[in-house]
Amino acid sequence: MTMLDQIAEAVIRRGDLAHLALFAWASGASAMLAMTLRDLFAANRRFDAFVRELSLFNRRQTGSHHENIITPHQDPVR
Repeated sequence: MTMLDQIAEAVIRRGDLAHLALFAWASGASAMLAMTLRDLFAANRRFDAFVRELSLFNRRQTGSHHENIITPHQDPVR
């Protein structure tokens, strides 16, 4: 018998099905949150790469030089 089966059996024996249902719901909600955050972080990385490529394209097209480039750690207002 696995550990999860032992826990479920102990909860069922005590008649505490509401706690088991609440635990299952909380576990599922936490897993969904983790998957959503993982996807959000991946989308943020893809968007950042897109913006960097777009910036590089614009610099190549306008012929601007590196002194006008704002890095992520610089304040845009000088």
